[in-house]
Amino acid sequence: MGGLKPSLITFILTLLIVLFNVLVSQGLGLALGAILMEVKQATTLASVTMLVFLLAGGYYIQHIPAFIAWLKYITFSHYCYKLLVGVQYSETEVYECELGAHWKVLDFPAIYYLGIDNKGWDVFALAVMLVGYRLLAYVALRLGQPH
Repeated sequence: MGGLKPSLITFILTLLIVLFNVLVSQGLGLALGAILMEVKQATTLASVTMLVFLLAGGYYIQHIPAFIAWLKYITFSHYCYKLLVGVQYSETEVYECELGAHWKVLDFPAIYYLGIDNKGWDVFALAVMLVGYRLLAYVALRLGQPH
């Protein structure tokens, strides 16, 4: 219904990326919960953090002001979005936008701004966040225990 590639490999890669995103966001939730140890505070901070991550990730806003542009590099939603777009489109792919007119996918401003190259770095960044958030939760729990 969305006009995505009807390929089994693309479908499986999309599922794996979404699962990876869920695991990373779960790690962030665990870390915030372990640091604050109070449900209301953790829920509030998690909601605000997720909203900032989604806005800075590049899906809703393409032209982020320069003073907060660095935020997209610490958000897992940015890397997940890049991977999902990169699975659907390639740099050499073209699409038909008018009768008989074909344009390269990279000519579309949102995809050009996002960049669909360096998929390996995106997976690496998500893997670092996956381990880092869980390690942060572990450290917070170890330091928060009474001795």
